[in-house]
Amino acid sequence: MNMAINENTATTLEQILLKQRTSYQLCSMPSLSHRMEQLKALKSALMTHQSSLQQALSEDFGHRSLDDSLISDIMPCVNNINYTLKNLKKWMKPSHRHAGMLLSPAKVKVHYQPLGVIGIIAPWNFPIMLSIGPLITAIAAGNRAMIKLSEFTPATNRQLTTLLSDIFDPSYVTCIQGETDVAAAFSALPFDHLIFTGSTTVGQHVMQAAAKNLTPVTLELGGKSPVIIADDISIDMAVERLIYGKCLNAGQICVAPDYILVPEHKQDTFIKVYKQQFNRMYGDIQHNKDYTSIINTRQFERLQQMLIDAKNKGAHIESANDEAIDTDSRKMPTQLITDITDDMLIVKDEIFGPLLPIIPYRQLNEAIEYINARPRPLALYLMSLNKTIQQQVLTQTHSGGMCINETVFHVAADDAPFGGIGPSGMGHYHGKEGFLTFSHAKTVLSRGKLNTGKFIHPPYGGKIGALALKTFLR
Repeated sequence: MNMAINENTATTLEQILLKQRTSYQLCSMPSLSHRMEQLKALKSALMTHQSSLQQALSEDFGHRSLDDSLISDIMPCVNNINYTLKNLKKWMKPSHRHAGMLLSPAKVKVHYQPLGVIGIIAPWNFPIMLSIGPLITAIAAGNRAMIKLSEFTPATNRQLTTLLSDIFDPSYVTCIQGETDVAAAFSALPFDHLIFTGSTTVGQHVMQAAAKNLTPVTLELGGKSPVIIADDISIDMAVERLIYGKCLNAGQICVAPDYILVPEHKQDTFIKVYKQQFNRMYGDIQHNKDYTSIINTRQFERLQQMLIDAKNKGAHIESANDEAIDTDSRKMPTQLITDITDDMLIVKDEIFGPLLPIIPYRQLNEAIEYINARPRPLALYLMSLNKTIQQQVLTQTHSGGMCINETVFHVAADDAPFGGIGPSGMGHYHGKEGFLTFSHAKTVLSRGKLNTGKFIHPPYGGKIGALALKTFLR
């Protein structure tokens, strides 16, 4: 659905929500087979439209690597569906809980009931994975969904809208397009749950809007995800493990390495090795189909301003391949930045692009203290083969997720939750945790003919009641 920004926007959105809620009430507990049929149809459509989705993404970015799109947008959705189909029956099954002697012989079960209508606000950097991914989980939990697509990906939006409208009735899944006013009206709707993926600043506004309706929210935000390179690991191995996470989608990833903490005596080696490996992977990026552009002029100029700000404040900047930044194509090789100070924009703001500050440290404790003095990140990456160091960093830092000797790939773990902590987000989804997030866990206590509860009814002071109190108050 293409929605113009006008005074009727909120009313129109409310009408769509009402239609979905009415549809939900007519079938508030979809069967396992129904949910699986929907997921299979969605998977089939993704596979069929794979090429057109890749082309649309490239059109929106100016140029986006087709493999980047396949690996990071389409394949995770297909894998997610396969995993969900395999496990959904088990997730839907009520779980037996222990009633305890006090409630005996009652039985206690927890039933997992769909919430109703889920609102999904998707960003521009991975517009397929971050709209379809939550949708998969919402459908698995038996819900309807309204999806607000990013205004910065119109070509992809057209493909997604067509794809989803071919599978789902609008009373089940609806796509909404529009600018910031539409997004604001969308987040103010009384959804049964709202999931937002985007910046911390916008996430605060979304949470404020949702709070007026007491709408529960899952916020997948961002932050400055650090990489600690410990002294025990070779720089060659460390760079090999982190460079892909920084270069995928030209660093336009919420969990991309944001800055590097490297032993002071290895800083120059790190820069040298990074440049060598970058050139082996990409070479001349202006003519390389494997390297993605910055999505639009606004984001490109924001990154340029960060570079100018850093340079004016004394930073030293080296391009990973000594290639000039091309304004027309908006292709930018990793910019390696040293001599960092705390007043620079690249230190204060999430980078979300191919700029890489490098911060030297003398002792590992200094690196840990540096991270802990700042807002908790969405991800933390440690490059070390030393088990003691791994345990130290794991227990002494807080982050939404963590990789040891890897970056970004933890997001692809279907059988594990994904989410932030503090300013990097709240709540989580993916896998069973996602199913639980989009379900209401309803506790059901049931009794048969025997009613032991009557023994503690008034009038109080009877022998059986006194014995029960004496038994359980100890």
